[in-house]
Amino acid sequence: MKIGLIGCGKMGGALLRGALKAGLAEARGVILYDKVPAAVAALQEVSAEVQVAQSPTEVAENADVVILAVKPQDMKPLLEGLSQSDSAPLYLSIAAGLTLAQLEGWLGGKARVVRSMPNTPALLLAGASAYSRGAQATDEDLALAKAVLGAVGSAQEVPENLLDAVTGLSGSGPAYVYTVIEALADGGVLMGLPRATALQLAAQTVAGAAQMVLETGKHPGVLRDEVTSPGGTTIAGLEQLEAQGLRNALIQAVRKATERSKELAAR
Repeated sequence: MKIGLIGCGKMGGALLRGALKAGLAEARGVILYDKVPAAVAALQEVSAEVQVAQSPTEVAENADVVILAVKPQDMKPLLEGLSQSDSAPLYLSIAAGLTLAQLEGWLGGKARVVRSMPNTPALLLAGASAYSRGAQATDEDLALAKAVLGAVGSAQEVPENLLDAVTGLSGSGPAYVYTVIEALADGGVLMGLPRATALQLAAQTVAGAAQMVLETGKHPGVLRDEVTSPGGTTIAGLEQLEAQGLRNALIQAVRKATERSKELAAR
């Protein structure tokens, strides 16, 4: 498979590295373009065999799938330019807030498009992604999109009307979790732990708890109950979390971020 990448920033680079690591493509089958030469140069370090295009059209003409990883405000002129090309790759967009109708329209209405929302842990091959098919996309296109996104973590198909909720949950979610980790570490410091020790304990606790959910398949409530003894320390801490509104704060964060994603799409 030949992979094209337009936009060589962190997320685009993460998807490319994941695809190469998973063996979806060889470095010599990769072609890059970015209007910032330094961004291209950074990804060229992956392999000397990676090709560099002089234009977005050159990428589309030499790839089976083109990852669209530019900023949302740059997408319209990019796609309108690509619509003039006779090439017909699969376009995989990772731009937040841009609908399939917009992407397809800018590409001339006949292009095969998959819209996706990955998140930043993809940089460590631990991402959580969701994707939706465009009107012209085939089952083979969906399988290809899932393979690319799945190379950097988990990936699942959802109806497009749920992608804003995906943005509010997993797209923005790492920032919520970082805040939780920081707050846990601050609590440890308040109770006398050295800052470095508290931060290490907090981060590993969150990582381990998440791994328990994923690997055991148990509901988080069940796992919580398993470590909550009657009259013990954990229930005392949980009582304070409920009193301070942590659960509702996280629910409302997802709601607000989802609404903001919809607002951005409507512009």
